[in-house]
This record gives sequence, C-alpha cells and structure tokens, in this order.
Amino acid sequence: MSGEEAPTQQHPPEQEKKPDEPPPAASDAPQESCSSPAAEEKPLSWRALVLTGFGGYDKVKLQVKVQKQPQLQAGEVLVRVKACGLNFAELLGRQGLYELLPAPPVTMGMEASGVIEAVGEDVIDRKFLCSVRPPTNRLPVCSLLTFPPYAVGDRVIVLSRSGMWQEVVVVSANCTFLMPEQMSFVEGAALPVNYVTAYMMLFEMANVRPGKSVLIHMAAGGVGIAATQLCQTVQDVTVFGTASASKHETIAQGGVTHPIDYRTKDYVEEIRKISPNGVDIVLDPLGGSDTQKGFSLLKPLGTLIVFGAANCVTGQKKNLLAMAKTWYNQLSLTTMKLMQSNKAVCGFHLGYISDEQLIISTMSILLELYSQGKIKPHIDSCYHFEEVADAMRRMHERQNIGKVILLPEPKKEEEKPKPNPEPEENVEKSEAAVDEKKEEATEEVKAEKD
Repeated sequence: MSGEEAPTQQHPPEQEKKPDEPPPAASDAPQESCSSPAAEEKPLSWRALVLTGFGGYDKVKLQVKVQKQPQLQAGEVLVRVKACGLNFAELLGRQGLYELLPAPPVTMGMEASGVIEAVGEDVIDRKFLCSVRPPTNRLPVCSLLTFPPYAVGDRVIVLSRSGMWQEVVVVSANCTFLMPEQMSFVEGAALPVNYVTAYMMLFEMANVRPGKSVLIHMAAGGVGIAATQLCQTVQDVTVFGTASASKHETIAQGGVTHPIDYRTKDYVEEIRKISPNGVDIVLDPLGGSDTQKGFSLLKPLGTLIVFGAANCVTGQKKNLLAMAKTWYNQLSLTTMKLMQSNKAVCGFHLGYISDEQLIISTMSILLELYSQGKIKPHIDSCYHFEEVADAMRRMHERQNIGKVILLPEPKKEEEKPKPNPEPEENVEKSEAAVDEKKEEATEEVKAEKD
C-alpha cells in the first residue's frame, strides 16, 4: 500500500447513467478480446455512491455505472461487495477536509466485505515475514504468515484508501483478507479501519500492559468500542470512557470501567476524583483544547495519541469558526518542555501507513481474536445506499453506538398495508344500523311537528 497509489484499482466507466435508467441491451456490450471466443457480452452494471463535490449530504449521489467486463491484472481480484463501513474520514472527505481523498467526482469508502467473483493471474500463496505484537506478549514475535490462493466464492474483507462504496470493486489480493466462517458481511465491513486503528495505537504505540489506565474519548464510537474490547485482552486495564449519558449502559457492558458524561461534567475533574495522578494513555480523536486536557491528565511516562480532529466537524457543512477555534486551542510544545514533562505525544493516521506487511500482520491478529471470541464489532445500524444521507446524519449528530454500515443492495419498497375487507355479515349489520338510525330520525321529526 503506497502513499502515491491507492490500492483500489478502478477502471474508468465507459458509460454512466442514472439509477432509474435500464441497463443497455446485451447487443450494445463491448466484445471481449481475451481467451474467450469473440462474442458480444452484456456489460457490467453496478451501483456506486459518488462524491460529486464538497459540501452537504446532497453531494453524495447514488449512480449506476456501466462498463465492459474488467480484465483483471496479475494479482487482482474482482469482489462483489455486500457491506461497507462508514467512517469519520468520509464525513471529513465530504467537506473537503480529508487530504488523501482524490478530487471529486470520486467513490468514497475505505472498507468493505464481499464475495470474490473473479481471480486474476498470479494470485498464488502469499507469504509475509511479519513482526507482530500479540496482546498477551509485550515483545514482538517474528512469524511467517502464509495465505492460500483465493477461489471464486471466497468471502473476504477489503481495506483500501477509497473506492469501496460500490457494488463491484477490483483490488489487489494483498488488500483482502479471508473472513472467518462465523463472521457476517456486516461484521466484516465493520472491523478493518476501527480495529486496526485501535490495535496499532494501543499495542504498537502506547504499549498497553497489565495494570495501566486508558482514557478513550468517544467511547461509544467505532474506534472507541474497538479500543475498549482490545483493552479487555490485557489483564487489569482500567478504562475511562467519555460519552453522552444515554450511551453509558452500553459502553459499561462493553468494558468501560468509568463512563463519564462529557456534556454535563468536566471529565478532567471526574478522572482526578478517581485517579488523582491521572492516566497512562489518552486516545484523542477530538483535537483542540481536549488535546491540552489530555496531555495534562497524563501520568509521568504516559502517552497521548492524537488520531483525529472531530471538534472541527459540527454539522454537515464545513464550519470555519470551529476549525479556527480547534487550531487556536491546539497543543503546542517545545522539545525542552516535552523532555521535562517525561511524557510522550504521538500522532496516528491509518491512511498514511504505507507498510503493507504491518497492515497484514495486524489484520491477522484481529481475525484470530475475533475467532477466539475476544473481539466483536458492535453494529449500530445498517442503511442502504439510497439512505446514505441518513447514515451520515446519524454519525454527524453523534447518535450512533458502534458502527454504521452501508448496504449496496437496493432497498426493497415497503408494501402498503391493504385494508381488510369487511365480511358480508358486518356490511349487512352496518347497513341495517344506518337504516334504523334514519327511521329513528324520521320519527323524531314527526313527533316535533305534532
């Protein structure tokens, strides 16, 4: 996975049409020039969510794309996508604040799960010598990871920098991971970004170990729940988690030792009441003044990891005032002050991790932890592609607890309930009652005249 080239290799569509237009007839399809006999073949048609410009929810359009059947390059696979993950990066990308996203029009989406429909040449046994750090072992362990060749029908997870929000993707086989049998497509799409992020921060950067304490902001979000579950794989780790009060029961059940309502209480004071010396690790996706608070909460030799700037995003469109406020209040340190404080400050951005073997080894560990029942993505809600605005709105308004998933399959129209026809008996009774009332009314009028 290199910084210059996105791992998802998308072929430009020959034709693009609106969702309500029928696909072209098979006779219009281009001819294949491969090993198959020359014959007219129906072109490939698929639905995709395309960012057409920067701005609000309306900038993400559902489109149907059509092109000839793709010719896979060596090492590539064609995947039919069944579920996609929605991440905070896509919210930033829609506002033009995610620098790794190509300029619009572009298909967003960093993770998906699906079924392999075609395999290119040279997709053979893949062997990687990886240095991994299992949660139960502080020291890295060198191991040779071997992945068998793929076959059509295999269920896989796909991790990329963009391009996953569509029904069909062509990617390098090295960007895919075989799903455990018991894992659903929804869980597969929910795992990569959140859990790889949480794992690398906790075990590769902060070196969490028994007896330590961790502050997890946005503890009810995708990364927050992933980090909480991973902390449970290490003995005696105390977790402080910030979230609105309505989410406390869920995150407490998930492993947060001390839930804190950041909306009504000062979380710094609440943590000091329980742990006067502060915490060992702070995972900060907020930025601005919260980064300063996190640094002040660190114990000596503690680690602050900044991995986002959620305080910049306050609505569906770019908020320049919020951005300026976050920038003005950001943490500023000199190396001398850092040295004297005996604390560490780190930054993490999954999009800039170019070490392919590191990604592969981390995913291998996470899939094993899933198979052992030690981690399990918490799914908040699922939305069809037609409902992408509702999905983004739910995350923008901080309503989600866990992962929000997008489903490529078309949403089925809900059948309107038909009124139950009244039995003939009831109809006759109703008519008789009406006649009886008419007779009574006539009698009353006659009595008044008399």
